[in-house]
Amino acid sequence: MKLSTLVKPLLVTGLFLAGPAMAAPSAQQVLSASPIDDIVDRYPAMMSEGIREGLKRSQQLPPMVADTIGYVVSNSFRAADIEQQIVNNLERDLSGKQLEDVEGWYATLVARKISAVEIAASDPAVWKQIRAKAPELNSKYKGTGRAQMFARFDRAARATESAVDTTIAVQLGLATAMAAFRNDSANYDELKQKFESQRGTIRGVVEQQVYDSYLHTYEKISNQEMKLYIDFLESGPGSAFTKSVTRSIQQAITDPNESIGNQMVRFLAPQK
Repeated sequence: MKLSTLVKPLLVTGLFLAGPAMAAPSAQQVLSASPIDDIVDRYPAMMSEGIREGLKRSQQLPPMVADTIGYVVSNSFRAADIEQQIVNNLERDLSGKQLEDVEGWYATLVARKISAVEIAASDPAVWKQIRAKAPELNSKYKGTGRAQMFARFDRAARATESAVDTTIAVQLGLATAMAAFRNDSANYDELKQKFESQRGTIRGVVEQQVYDSYLHTYEKISNQEMKLYIDFLESGPGSAFTKSVTRSIQQAITDPNESIGNQMVRFLAPQK
């Protein structure tokens, strides 16, 4: 009998026996399998661009000062810190089985296709395209299954909720920077409370923007694929993953805002 005829069954048996004993994927592995790490890499640019555009539209500061503030903001948020916060919370919030199930979803072809369009849509350079196409897409999908699917998607993905948190963080960073520039004695906690009290109003505006982004981002994803995606988001592991990630991002992008004012003083004092 050839040696190979003995080795092959042993290898197969070994793999079969080893399968159940394999450790669950780590939180870092699951994050890498998802599009979240790629999207988080762009968060500093998102925050910076959002604040820079807000300052320039308000025309309350010279463009050079707005760019300076945008620079400071982009250096106040580190993607690596946000990712570490997500990993830490995933390790705490999800079981090994849940992490395994989430990684399994992101290994599917449908998930990979959806992840690709989500990463592409997270680029700040695409925001203008989304705004420009919004009227056309709103008209195109009015009354369709895709439009009706939004409420279920939004609830499962916590999309509007997460966007509102980010908007408040951007506005808080903007107000903090403006207060520092004007030597205003506005207290950070007071500013935070002010924006939190406006959450309902902010949500009304942001929800439409999230819907516009939803239509643009998933335009080439079929309804069947979207249903599979929403099924995952509504599942136990998918829901736990989404809640943990959105909570982590909110915490990671809100914490640095308190220090922005002090940095503004150092950067802008010579220009006064």
